[in-house]
Amino acid sequence: MNKIIQPRLRWACRRGMLELDLLLGNFLEEAYPALSEEEQGVFIRLLDENDPDLFSWLTGKRVHENPEVNNMIEKIRYHAEHRH
Repeated sequence: MNKIIQPRLRWACRRGMLELDLLLGNFLEEAYPALSEEEQGVFIRLLDENDPDLFSWLTGKRVHENPEVNNMIEKIRYHAEHRH
């Protein structure tokens, strides 16, 4: 499990929308290190998606067609709803 958060990941979590910055950045800092390597890979792939799609998935307006990616989206949403 990769416990070190690389600067490029922090940069990839910075988006054009403040809401996405907060959702992704908080998840990266607080939950990403505890993910399995496979889950970390899914999160990294998710960061390649465009902002409108990410926002739709993370707000529950749409569901991602890939169950693995959709599971990661649910983890991010759960984290946002239950942090602190």
